[in-house]
Amino acid sequence: MKINDTTFQLKIFLVAILLFQIQLGFSQEEKSSALYKTIMSKDSLLFTIGFNTCDIKQFEDLYTEDFEFYHDKDSISDKARFLKTLKSGICSPTRKYNYRRELINGSTQIYPLYKNGTLYGAIQMGTHRFYETSAGNAEQAGSFAKFTHLWLLKNKNWKLARSLSYNHQITSSTASISNLFDNDQETEKWLKENNIPTLGLGIISDGKLKQIKTFGKLKRDVSAPYNTIWNVASLTKPVTAMVALKLVSQGKWDLDEPLDHYWIDPDIAKDPNHKLLTTRIILSHQTGFPNWRSFNESKKLDFKFKPGTKYQYSGEGFEYLRRALEKKFRKTLDQLASELVFEPFKMNDSQLIWNDKIDLTRYAINYDKDGNAYEPTKNKSVNAADDLLTTIEDYGRFLSNVMNGEGLSKKVFDDMISHQVQTKKDKYFGLGFEIYDLGNENYALSHGGADQGVQTIFILLPKTKQGLIIFTNVDDGYKIYESIVLHYLGENGRKIIDIETK
Repeated sequence: MKINDTTFQLKIFLVAILLFQIQLGFSQEEKSSALYKTIMSKDSLLFTIGFNTCDIKQFEDLYTEDFEFYHDKDSISDKARFLKTLKSGICSPTRKYNYRRELINGSTQIYPLYKNGTLYGAIQMGTHRFYETSAGNAEQAGSFAKFTHLWLLKNKNWKLARSLSYNHQITSSTASISNLFDNDQETEKWLKENNIPTLGLGIISDGKLKQIKTFGKLKRDVSAPYNTIWNVASLTKPVTAMVALKLVSQGKWDLDEPLDHYWIDPDIAKDPNHKLLTTRIILSHQTGFPNWRSFNESKKLDFKFKPGTKYQYSGEGFEYLRRALEKKFRKTLDQLASELVFEPFKMNDSQLIWNDKIDLTRYAINYDKDGNAYEPTKNKSVNAADDLLTTIEDYGRFLSNVMNGEGLSKKVFDDMISHQVQTKKDKYFGLGFEIYDLGNENYALSHGGADQGVQTIFILLPKTKQGLIIFTNVDDGYKIYESIVLHYLGENGRKIIDIETK
């Protein structure tokens, strides 16, 4: 099937609009509903009987005649091409591997579609993992991906009309993961296969940064040094949070004092909701603000809901806190960060503003997934939510101090790791940090960062005094997270991944 670029863009746009409408206006089906059970039975026929056993007839009967398959790695297929590829590939009589698809437990969401009050279709969204087995070998996990299915009710029969498969990530077996990260040459090869220009790893054990690893190159003939400088995007937020929490511990700032004592944004000055804004609400992302006001058509700041009533991630909240702190203490945030975080934690290679101190020979240039370089973000003023420049060593010191509660009173530390608001099952926001409930009173603290050419994350396990830092400099760097997390954090890493993929 040949589809020109304009038609392709139009189809993707229409699908995006449909999904956007679902998020705004439709209710998710309960697992006990008849529709949920019906769609799940069709899913079982499609994969458990069809895909897993290569029952091609099952596939043919479940698709509409105008079925289209959208794959983020392999363009678009119509029904004929899709079935032909299936028969000649994973279901070929001469295939070397058998494949099995498994739906990630708890990941499914189903939304009904109505026209004039009559049910005509349903959207199914979820995450699934694929396994492969070769003759004489044990089954291995190959990859997992997200999917969105459009089911239509035609002549009282449910048929699959559109299928989107995206966010594919390769999963290595436990054995190969171990070999991979114990062999630098294998790691470099693996990164090239996944088109990751540069990777930085920090390994924390016994509450201290014990190991720094860097892979890849900054330029064609320049290997990334251990002290590579990275833009870490939203990993800026925990630094801003620590500034505020240290001031609270010193008795100079109050978590629950209304911030309108120091700052009121002109855009919301007439909205009484601004009186409800506090540091606690901002650090737990309950402000009601959008992530950025630029996302609004008006380009002005507003409230999407009453502060303190639910979760919505917002960089604007952290910028609001910055303004209040700067008014109160008559210092810029970068000055406060230097005094309270960078200097005491000996973070000598970290800064919030792009300036002449940056050693450009050590800077990790950022790339899109096709290898095109982005222009560096050269911010001349501080942003409380974004664009921290740092190294693995510096950020590892920061996280070690955070995990050990350095500079924080016991009460403030307990507030920081308490469940301020739930974001999904077994996942919460504390004060500046995401919290995973791992069971048996065990938990993890985490935060991620994502911008153009930036994918970064850290995970801390305070109970065992372990931690992991992952810095990459490419749009889809997240696709290698799972293998790294499983290798370094083991069963706790698996629990975190399971929470994320549900």
